[in-house]
Amino acid sequence: MAIRSSKACWISLLLALAAVALPLRAEEPAAAASEGAAEAVLTLDVDSFDEAVAKHPFMVVEFYAPWCGHCKKLAPEYENAAKALSKHDPPIVLAKVDANEEKNRPLATKYEVQGFPTLKIFRNQGKNIQEYKGPREADGIVDYLKKQVGPASKELKSPEDVATHFDDKKIYIVGVFKEFSGTEFTNFMEVAEKLRSDYDFGHTLHANHLPRGDAAVERPLVRLLKPFDELVVDSKDFDVAALEKFIDATSTPRVVTFDKNPDNHPYLMKFFQSTAPKAMLFLNFSTGPFDSFKSVYSAAAEEFQNKEIKFLIGDIEASQGAFQYFGLKEDQTPLILIQDGDSKKFLKDHIEADQIVSWLKEYFDGKLTPFKKSEPIPEVNNEPVKVVVADNIHDFVFKSGKNVLIEFYAPWCGHCKKLAPILEEAATTLLSDEEVVIAKMDATANDVPSEFEVQGYPTMYFVTPSGKVTPYDSGRTADDIVDFIKKSKETAGATQATPTSSEKAADAAEKAEPVKDEL
Repeated sequence: MAIRSSKACWISLLLALAAVALPLRAEEPAAAASEGAAEAVLTLDVDSFDEAVAKHPFMVVEFYAPWCGHCKKLAPEYENAAKALSKHDPPIVLAKVDANEEKNRPLATKYEVQGFPTLKIFRNQGKNIQEYKGPREADGIVDYLKKQVGPASKELKSPEDVATHFDDKKIYIVGVFKEFSGTEFTNFMEVAEKLRSDYDFGHTLHANHLPRGDAAVERPLVRLLKPFDELVVDSKDFDVAALEKFIDATSTPRVVTFDKNPDNHPYLMKFFQSTAPKAMLFLNFSTGPFDSFKSVYSAAAEEFQNKEIKFLIGDIEASQGAFQYFGLKEDQTPLILIQDGDSKKFLKDHIEADQIVSWLKEYFDGKLTPFKKSEPIPEVNNEPVKVVVADNIHDFVFKSGKNVLIEFYAPWCGHCKKLAPILEEAATTLLSDEEVVIAKMDATANDVPSEFEVQGYPTMYFVTPSGKVTPYDSGRTADDIVDFIKKSKETAGATQATPTSSEKAADAAEKAEPVKDEL
């Protein structure tokens, strides 16, 4: 999915990862609930949502779509977890919202639902909302949520307490204090509450209770224990923003591994959600000189650790979603790809291990030419709805001197398929108007220019000869589309005229979110 917002631009990769990370257990096929049996999961809609959030101090909400395969797999697990958690003291409430239903879409927009299923934790009557980042099978959901309703940080009074909570395969963050009061302790607990869905927190008066790190340290400090790179990292800066930055910077491996090992999946999610530039090396882990590549790449990541860039090494067998997203082919491997903060991409295929460092230096020196994913420019383009690709979109849309309505679609999108004949009808109606063009672009096979924000399919924009870009948010009939174009188009020689009231309204619409019909 060609998503352009900083957080959502990797959503297709995350969903591809979820397919690997969160399978339904084969020995437990999904079973439909018995007919007539009451569901333990609350069913909410836009009318009942606020009341439910206000009523329950702690509630988990699944935003789903009936057609979503991952949602169908999650449903029986979620229901079984809800039954088990209903007996918890206090009860832990699980709910669901059909975010694909038209009337519920404002909820999806409000809570930034950008894929299905999305689960969010609502605490304190909705005053604190966090992403659910736990397991997707019933027992795991239950265990994870029981931890979420307790204190954000556990007091560690002895080495035995630490042994109970500490998992040497996970990140554990411990505050070591002289006393459990004061600004440092208050700030630590604030951060623990904010990040509790991501990490396990503890606090203690004695550093010697901890399994790693210097016991003779000056308190207070924060000690982060992790299963990679430096196993122990300390910080004495208790400013809330600084503490969050410290945790973010030290809680991801210097080189994240993209394979089928579920232990790596949390780090992958953080990697892809980061707004920092990303360097990604893809090769076959099981054949070829993998060890030499890994050694050189790890050394490069350490050499450039002060640069604003994150590093990933991916096995081609596990990275098919990434290859599809970037328009790459397996026969290009070993390859290294960088996507910077402006979504520009830089590619070196068939790279040798000893070329990695010099290529990265060229990137940092600004000497590389960006790589663009594009389908071939059509040799014949005589249908009423014109086909546009990344290599010609600027010429076709911004330099044609025409009013262009462009649809960004995905071939698998049901709403796009329904819209296709409607666009065809509208384009046929307007064929005699030489100042108007209706076009479409496959946003899964072409890079979407930064002038457009595509957060769902289909998304449509109207671009005038003067370069004004307006999200199309009118009706979805052919007549609606034709009427919108006739009212909004600029005529030859009139692009510098004083704006009409409708043009002013269109200007205001430029600031609006694009339509998100299918997430």
